[in-house]
Amino acid sequence: MQKFQLSLFIFLFTYIVNAQVASKYIISFENAVHHEATIHATFTDLKSDEVIFRMSRSSPGRYAIHEFAKNVYNVKVTDSKGNVLKTTRPNPYAWNVSGHDGTIQVSYTLFANHGDGTYAQVDETHAHLNMPATFMYVPELSENEMEVTFDIQDHLNWKVATQLKHLDGNTYYAENLQYFMDSPTEIANYKTRSFQVDGQTIRLVLHDDAASEADLDAYFENIKKVVLQQKAVFGELPKYDYGEYTFLACYMPNASGDGMEHRNSTYVVSTRSLAKGGIDQNIGTVSHEFFHCWNVERIRPKSLEPFNFEEANMSGELWFAEGFTSYYDDLTLCRAGVISESKYITGLTGTFNYVWNSPGRDYFNPIEMSYQAPFVDAAKSVDETNRENTFISYYSYGSMLGLALDLSLREKGLNLDDYMKFVWMTYGKTQSYYTVGNLNETLNVYAGKDFGNHFFNNYIYKSEMPDFKHLFETVGVFLSTDLSKVDLSVYVRHGKLMNNPKNSSTAYNAGLQKGDKLIKVGATEINEDIDINELLTSFKVNDSVEVVFERFGETKTTSLTLQADTSYTISLMEADKTPLDKKQKANRENWLQAK
Repeated sequence: MQKFQLSLFIFLFTYIVNAQVASKYIISFENAVHHEATIHATFTDLKSDEVIFRMSRSSPGRYAIHEFAKNVYNVKVTDSKGNVLKTTRPNPYAWNVSGHDGTIQVSYTLFANHGDGTYAQVDETHAHLNMPATFMYVPELSENEMEVTFDIQDHLNWKVATQLKHLDGNTYYAENLQYFMDSPTEIANYKTRSFQVDGQTIRLVLHDDAASEADLDAYFENIKKVVLQQKAVFGELPKYDYGEYTFLACYMPNASGDGMEHRNSTYVVSTRSLAKGGIDQNIGTVSHEFFHCWNVERIRPKSLEPFNFEEANMSGELWFAEGFTSYYDDLTLCRAGVISESKYITGLTGTFNYVWNSPGRDYFNPIEMSYQAPFVDAAKSVDETNRENTFISYYSYGSMLGLALDLSLREKGLNLDDYMKFVWMTYGKTQSYYTVGNLNETLNVYAGKDFGNHFFNNYIYKSEMPDFKHLFETVGVFLSTDLSKVDLSVYVRHGKLMNNPKNSSTAYNAGLQKGDKLIKVGATEINEDIDINELLTSFKVNDSVEVVFERFGETKTTSLTLQADTSYTISLMEADKTPLDKKQKANRENWLQAK
């Protein structure tokens, strides 16, 4: 009797789930060699007389428009009995259909050949699927349950890896459109590793045909260290929906470099095999994306909820969601022993100089920089922009603000780890979406109103910069510059200016612009063998130098008044043979050593 009751329960549960599934897909890959997938979708329980089905224009984790409909063709629509239904196109990314019987069946072909975190790629090595780039959907069914069956290439030994709930065979389930679209899927002949943390599984799926088992083991050891160090920041892992978090690592020559966070998984993608430097070079992306399973996936900006698949998603919190995550990615590697303290400290130099010396702070604060994401986050345009002078990446800007806040808090006997933990407990764990004002309030509670308001009023709502020289000294780090050197403040390659000169810089004041080709600097003829930076070492600050250049086929002459190089060097004090005092040593250990 008990066995019968259990069987009946399972039958009824399965019936109820299937009865609620309103969007079902079957995707197959018969023409994978030509990058095509065939999708058959059945949409049921339709209430509207005229139904809209569409492709997404945006993707979770991205903030710009991506017109996924451009790679869809051979669209055919019938009702449940196979009767052909006529469609109309209200816009380039949607289809309208009427005359249905409560069900429509849609089939189409997808061309997919860009294997990163945003798009899809189908070939004979894998089916690399980002859901918004792959599957049509019916907006009126967005709260209904969904099901997808992957008709895979058995002769290629493909297997399915995804955060979607496994039902049976190659069929998977999502509770609604938001979860479905947030669930990338790698179908390939992959290898796996996993370990348990507090009753949950952390799993690596590796698609890397060149990597050996030893490569995989070495890489996974680093991943485990990253996971545990980031867990130490927040005090716990999130509760993953099905008790598992998956790194979908695709390190294949046909892939494109990227990392994209999702609720219970991440796509980490590179052309670098673990066998060819990827063990060291790919781990930074892993660190960044895993930190996102707290910061942005669960510590979630209100501006990104619900995620809108029909237009760009703008958020003023990306300096925190992406920027503070960027601060922690290399910091985690240092704490985990994956990189040395010296490498971590000197590695701050490029980002620091980019943020510190950017004219962009004259135009936008970190919130406003975050607003620019729809224009820069893999968005494409053909017209020129002036971003060298007007934009600072919210990743970089936010990472330097995270560094400044951490070191400032440590002066008070506090630290950024505990602030992040407080934000996690207040907003992430409670699933309450936050605003910039909320972050300000939590910092006020954690560190005091005067401290919190000072930080936000000066560095978030305005674009001032903290006293980094002093902050670095508290942890035994030198911030230095050599103002005897000169700088053009423009990148020159083979004599050609490759970007817009920075405002008020040497090149800018001389009237040079992107695309100009230098012919002669002073008495030196410029050719492809001349290193401009080396040439500049023969001049001094305030020297006036005549320059001959070509613009649009015409030879012109101008005069440069050489300005000082304002870039900084960041180094450990002991590297310059300066001993640390006990307080500096203790501060650095508390900051950089394993937790």
